[in-house]
Amino acid sequence: MKNILSATLLLLGLAQSTLAQKLGPLTVEKIMRDPKTWIGTSPSNVWWGEDSKTIYFQWNPDKAPADSLYQYSLSEQKISKVPFATRRQLPPAQGTYNRMRTLKAYTQNGDLYLLDTRTQQVRQLTNTVGTEGSPAFSGDEQSIIFDQDNNLYSIHLSTGLVTQLTDFKAGKKKEDSKPSDDQKWLKEDQLALFEVLKERKEKKDAGKKIAEAEKPKRPKEIYLGEKRVNGARLSPDGRFVTYRLAEPDKKAKSTIVPNYVTESGFTEDIQARTKVGAPLTSYEFWVYDIQKDTTRQLSTKTIPGIGDKPDYLKDYPKQDSAWKNKVRDVIISGPFWSEDGQSAMVVVRSQDNKDRWIMALNPDSLTLRPLDRQRDEAWIGGPGIGSYAVSAGEIGWVNNQTIYFQSEADGYSHLYTLDVKSGKKTQLTQGKFEVLGVQLSRDKKNFYLTTNEVHPGEQHFYRMAVTGGARERLTQAVGAHDVVLSPDESRLAVRYSNSNTPWELFVQENKPAAESKVITQSTTEEFRSYAWREAKVVTFKASDGADVYARVYEPRKANGRAVIFVHGAGYLQNAHKWWSQYFREYMFHHLLADQGYTVLDLDYRASAGYGRDWRTGIYRHMGGKDLTDNVDGAKWLVSKYGIKPNKIGVYGGSYGGFITLMGMFTTPGVFAAGAALRPVTDWAAYNHPYTANILNEPQADSLAYRRSSPLYHANGLKGHLLMCHGMVDVNVHFQDVVRLSQRFIELGKDNWELAAYPMEDHGFVEASSWTDEYKRILKLFDERLR
Repeated sequence: MKNILSATLLLLGLAQSTLAQKLGPLTVEKIMRDPKTWIGTSPSNVWWGEDSKTIYFQWNPDKAPADSLYQYSLSEQKISKVPFATRRQLPPAQGTYNRMRTLKAYTQNGDLYLLDTRTQQVRQLTNTVGTEGSPAFSGDEQSIIFDQDNNLYSIHLSTGLVTQLTDFKAGKKKEDSKPSDDQKWLKEDQLALFEVLKERKEKKDAGKKIAEAEKPKRPKEIYLGEKRVNGARLSPDGRFVTYRLAEPDKKAKSTIVPNYVTESGFTEDIQARTKVGAPLTSYEFWVYDIQKDTTRQLSTKTIPGIGDKPDYLKDYPKQDSAWKNKVRDVIISGPFWSEDGQSAMVVVRSQDNKDRWIMALNPDSLTLRPLDRQRDEAWIGGPGIGSYAVSAGEIGWVNNQTIYFQSEADGYSHLYTLDVKSGKKTQLTQGKFEVLGVQLSRDKKNFYLTTNEVHPGEQHFYRMAVTGGARERLTQAVGAHDVVLSPDESRLAVRYSNSNTPWELFVQENKPAAESKVITQSTTEEFRSYAWREAKVVTFKASDGADVYARVYEPRKANGRAVIFVHGAGYLQNAHKWWSQYFREYMFHHLLADQGYTVLDLDYRASAGYGRDWRTGIYRHMGGKDLTDNVDGAKWLVSKYGIKPNKIGVYGGSYGGFITLMGMFTTPGVFAAGAALRPVTDWAAYNHPYTANILNEPQADSLAYRRSSPLYHANGLKGHLLMCHGMVDVNVHFQDVVRLSQRFIELGKDNWELAAYPMEDHGFVEASSWTDEYKRILKLFDERLR
């Protein structure tokens, strides 16, 4: 397959040397144009038709304002655009199947539908003004359970009867006012004195009793107060409804982002996020017993380790001593029921994100039984595990007694199974690689896995028995494979790319080394006419002995100067062998290399793909090992490529902008010039989910914030600094660079400049903005690295 696929990609490239150089020498103006007009648009959002004979995907070969839906027929072996009328009636990829996968329930345009996968017949179940969602089959598969306006309902598939299962109400129940003692005495006296009053009351009470007896059974009214309900689920036996209540803290203050260039001509405020350390939403887990008509809250006080305090408190004796008897807040996801409906498990995550428990739930006794605990003094995260407290991660049932899940217990995200009765845990994959995706086969005999075991910069698709053992590699070509199995699991729809080829769509049989046939060709002749380099993926030793993976763009004629690019964060990597999401930077690096620069793009500490220790290497010190990795990269450029030590520049956006600032402030002499794009300057001003994982909360761990925030190190600025920032950035607010600018002014610094973009958010949209920004970056390096 490798040779076949390589040959196909060569044809896609149209043998670049045989084409005229239509693109010509690279310029910023050329490479920052609207990508769909001159590069092309790759296929995305791929899914199969239920008959396994048609592949659907979003695509835009016509350079239209937006992508459209296309289909590829396996029998006709051709692509066609799906007409709008057909598209409206087409079942979506998302939905829920019954156990035999003969029926699929789904929602479309707010209504509920049922698809017979054998006949492809669609039955509309609802047609309402309200919005139905989250369809699921009941335990006996005779009904569809769904939610509408935060309440659960069922619709019987044979009779069409709709039954309301919950009655959640906002606010508090209005209680009948109780009479005072004098009013009570007067009423009793009246009834004792007047027979007619007494007789009428008795008749009224009897009528009320009869009316109550004849009243149809309704679900219990559950008043929520100011809390919000979510995640309501019905147990397979129809007895229990589990649900989660969320109550935002009123003290949490949201930020505002001013928008200056508006249609109205007035400055308009954009309501944005809270800052890290703001009071969090609190969560409760409840069980409504329909049989007993009662609601009860699940207690988490007895969870093993629920009161464990974090190690960082040792740096704060007062907080450490005040921790005694504290019970940490948690968020519970699930329950996830076994197929026979006899067992349920939940995922419990502490709000400080240092613990994740998998626990068996008994909704009758309202008890939890521990199955697995993962503790991390930094934060719980990694592929298939999730990095935020609201994420359950990859988890499910292999059979009625065995669950599967991912864990970083051995330092890398691997796949495990666990017998819920015996508690025996089995590790199915192991090694210095990560499991990036998991899917259980329809017959539950195999797992389909995506891993990076060949190389951290490659992603391949495998099949493995549910008991573990050897894995069959189903994809072969160097690069990354984003695979969607056909419903009958006979074929793979594969989005594939390598470092120089954007994503294209292929199809192949579900067999090792099967021929992979290309379906789409998305790039333009203009894009293919340039001889794009294949950046070398290399490793070098960091100062602490760790191997750092990097991409190097080598010039044909070196000028002794170099630029280091620092990718953004949020847990990603860029030193890989597939088409980069930083495609504009990829092209800019070719422009730099054409002008003689050597460009280094490395996966510094905390990048994705390298295991737990690498992921958490920045805990309590952003701008620590992540920065020294880049500094070590600069030293490696000097020793390996003969770069002049005083001719190295650095740039990056978001987290890359932050590292640029820390490099210019705290490592004098390493970087002669730097461009910090949309940078975080003070982590106390960023959001909670991301920042609190790494630095804890500013009011609890001020040391971490002071050592990690550029604002506190601004006096160390050496070399020349360019800052670029969108003024309507709702992620890293423009306020960050404004505050840092004021620091520079007060410190008397004059070796910096700021370019503001009034109509851009965190990710730029307008080609004119991209062009302006990168012309400034190129000018900075050309002038300051001479």
